Amino acid sequence: MAATTAEPSPAEPSPAEPPTGPADAGRRRRIVAMSIWSVAFVVGWLLIGLPTDPLYAFAWLWTATIAWRSDRPWRSHLGFARDWLPVVLLLTAYNLSRGFADNGAVPHAFELIAADVWMFGWLTDGQVPTIWLQQHLYDPTGVRWWDVAVSWVYFSHFVAALAAAVVLWLTERARWAAFMRRWAFLCASGLVTYFLYPAAPPWWAAQYGMLEEVVRISTRGWRAFGMHGAGNLLNAGQIASNPVAAMPSLHTAFALFVVVFFLAGIRRRWWPLLLSYPLAMTFTLVYAGEHYVIDVLVGWAYVGLTFAVVGYGERWWAARKAQRAVAGPDSGEPPAPAAREAQDEEVPATTR
Repeated sequence: MAATTAEPSPAEPSPAEPPTGPADAGRRRRIVAMSIWSVAFVVGWLLIGLPTDPLYAFAWLWTATIAWRSDRPWRSHLGFARDWLPVVLLLTAYNLSRGFADNGAVPHAFELIAADVWMFGWLTDGQVPTIWLQQHLYDPTGVRWWDVAVSWVYFSHFVAALAAAVVLWLTERARWAAFMRRWAFLCASGLVTYFLYPAAPPWWAAQYGMLEEVVRISTRGWRAFGMHGAGNLLNAGQIASNPVAAMPSLHTAFALFVVVFFLAGIRRRWWPLLLSYPLAMTFTLVYAGEHYVIDVLVGWAYVGLTFAVVGYGERWWAARKAQRAVAGPDSGEPPAPAAREAQDEEVPATTR
């Protein structure tokens, strides 16, 4: 009687060790790359300072996209530099050109003070909100938790819009282009206003005796973390920038702009959280002596103007492209038969 033995079945993967594939390998690679980037960012932040300079911020954003898409070829990463270099050059020129806005002009200050007192004097004992807030919250002997929060909110101005644009560049290129058109228009509108209406912030007015003592405290909260080097690039850039470019407040304008751009695609229950960001920026700038409330309100008006003007321009351009497509490549020739039939169908019978 012959004994038969069953052939051993091939080993099946253990449930505790699922098979790995290219997706898992790519995920692990991304985690490692982003971890390295995060460590490098923290080291740079502590040794050099926070990325408040456009070129410095551009370098960190670019390396972040490389780490996030580390599996892509280098040609793909060079596309970021191609698309973003004009943006960085525009932002650098904007920062430097502000330094010429107040040449030969006396900055406006008294009307801004009067506007804030007229709006809020009944609540602040006849003082501008900056002085009232600093009297109640500022402690020259120590840094409070709200000073730390103020410094981080203030810093977010330099990266929030650019970071949002990077996410759009990675995910929705058409929306990225729409975002950058509005951003560029907002920057240009603010820059033109700085030349036409140079205005002094509260800390500047206090230095020249137009207000009581105002302390410029937008970055003092970083000291709580021992970050004395933070903001070095910002401070260096302020040498060439305009110290009296207060009207409008593009700090709050950028904060509101980013929120408004994404608001339509967010569930309404999250709207209060998103809208709290421009409100936090408003408190930060007024409390820190950087802006009056009237600067903030004008900045918000510029955001509305930006969306109205650029939106109208986009609709006009789309309509023009549609007309040219219907008319054909040569506008002197009649439209193609299919287009002509479509036009005939749209014309009411009474007008034929």
